Amino acid sequence: MDIDLARTFLAIVDTGSFLAAADRVHVTQSTVSARIKTLEDRLGKILFERTKSGASLTTPGQHFLKHAQAMVRCWEHARLEIALPDGYQTALTIGGQYSLWAGFLVDWLVNVRASNPQIAIRAQLGFSNTLMDRLIDGTLDIGVMYSPQARAGFKVELLFDDELVLVATDPGSSNEPARNYVLIDWGPEFRSDHALNFPDISTPGTYLELGALSVDYLLQSGGSGYLPKRLIVEHLKRQSLFVVENAPVFSYPAYVVYSADMEEDLVQPMIEELKTTAKEKNLSIA
Repeated sequence: MDIDLARTFLAIVDTGSFLAAADRVHVTQSTVSARIKTLEDRLGKILFERTKSGASLTTPGQHFLKHAQAMVRCWEHARLEIALPDGYQTALTIGGQYSLWAGFLVDWLVNVRASNPQIAIRAQLGFSNTLMDRLIDGTLDIGVMYSPQARAGFKVELLFDDELVLVATDPGSSNEPARNYVLIDWGPEFRSDHALNFPDISTPGTYLELGALSVDYLLQSGGSGYLPKRLIVEHLKRQSLFVVENAPVFSYPAYVVYSADMEEDLVQPMIEELKTTAKEKNLSIA
């Protein structure tokens, strides 16, 4: 089967419409329709109920869903494994939320490479929605994120609670962001909570999408901003940064997401290593 047919099918399932799926797979709506017609002809079943509001799976379509996901993942694994250098047995693609790499996933990756030298690993970053898209279309094997979407055929495990706290270079800073406040973007979940708690800060003087590099900026420029607590443990000990008292603390559960039909002996060592790394860093295990 043409793998593009399966990818197009999954894009419609995820977006709920042929038009949105066309944007997802970068083709015209007529091409999407033609691909699904070809797929339905080959299977001898109607896969989608088409309405003015979109498209929903028929019973045969629901049965085909897990097979489409498996086919795309199998293709991606085959593509990667064929290109494997000597000494590697298999390959995994791992994706993590931007804010979770520094102070957690990088350490995990180091541990994984040491304990699983036979596995070639490709690491990616993104926000929860893009990571879920990659999991669904089979281009990602394991995702670590704040807000996973409920999807058939995937397992979700809670890892730890990630706390973002307001810190400042001045120990006497107010819990109300002042002129030297730096708004650091930690993703859509944080942006939403920040807007609810600080509605008056619509256009901050400094807005950063630099992730962990924001720590260096804050230390050099002075001021205050929200940072993951796991990133600043040593700075708090050295008193180069101070937690601002009575400021809101934003807590985001971190999850690992993976396909339910992934090989157990391949995925479980990755999951156990995630939990081990979280314990080593004294993160709150759920």
